[in-house]
Amino acid sequence: MTTSAGRRGRRPGSPDTRAAILAAARQAFAAKGYAGASVRGIAGDAGVDSALVHHYFKTKDDLFLAALELPLDPRELLIPALAGGVDGAAERMLRVFLSVWDDPDLRLPLLSVVRSLVDPEGPRLMRDGFVPVVLGPVGVALGIDRPELRMPVVASQVFGLIIMRYVVALEPIASMSADDVVAIYAPTIQRYLTGPLP
Repeated sequence: MTTSAGRRGRRPGSPDTRAAILAAARQAFAAKGYAGASVRGIAGDAGVDSALVHHYFKTKDDLFLAALELPLDPRELLIPALAGGVDGAAERMLRVFLSVWDDPDLRLPLLSVVRSLVDPEGPRLMRDGFVPVVLGPVGVALGIDRPELRMPVVASQVFGLIIMRYVVALEPIASMSADDVVAIYAPTIQRYLTGPLP
């Protein structure tokens, strides 16, 4: 007969285990940043084996995005926008962002994520996690030069738009049609992707 003694206190898989892993991950990413947090360390803090972390979340990137509690995986959303290559990429990416943010069922949880950026750990999670995990690979997938500079600049424009349109509700930006937003913002973002750099 098998006893629980062989588990050495490790928690078996369950919804509570997943929640414990996420709680440990949030704490680790906030305290150490994305690069400083390890799956092994998070597993230890959650009282599970690292293999169980990979069972639930596959990769460290997946665990990080789950810890952010985003309602959608931004990497999957951007796949169609990247498929057409760098020409016109800004317009395609903007249309993806706007379609998600203009969906009333998604806006509330997204606003919660954005507002969490003012928490003490929020800026670090964005800077050390979201930008390299989501935006960095976008730049690489598009084949742009100097993605380490271009993608943070793109992020500054997109996040500024999100804050003004959806958080502050600054008019006339808040009530513009998606087509008008794209017409105004896409050329600037495209220049960030492909234009000359200083």
